[in-house]
Amino acid sequence: MSVSELPFFVYGTLRPGEVNHGLLLHGRTLAEEPARLRGAVLYDGPGYPYAVEESGGLVTGDLVTALPRFYERLLADLDRLEEYRPGDPRNLYERVAREVLPGGAGRPVRAWVYVAAPGVAARLRTHGEPIPGGEWRGRGGTVR
Repeated sequence: MSVSELPFFVYGTLRPGEVNHGLLLHGRTLAEEPARLRGAVLYDGPGYPYAVEESGGLVTGDLVTALPRFYERLLADLDRLEEYRPGDPRNLYERVAREVLPGGAGRPVRAWVYVAAPGVAARLRTHGEPIPGGEWRGRGGTVR
């Protein structure tokens, strides 16, 4: 698997049972399993969360593996949802490769994670509201 074909770690509206999962992931995944991301804190956003890279934090989410025939299109759809454009200073999120821990006590897996872009992360650290326990599920997401 090349770096461009990594699975995705999702922690907000893309998780199973949340609004964007049904719109973008349903029927396009090979596997979905609980997972955790270390070194990040989850902050409440306007209807969706932001993972901000900070030592000592832990974010709960899911590791999603795309069906190979949908991978390229799914990657483009997720980048569009997260308003991520490589190198654009106006990004709200950055797509980065990070180690995540599958829930089944397996070895760490490298995955794509959408984390808060630097300017957003700085504002959240100063004025944001961290989500206790790093679990966003059930907070009522919005479609973007």
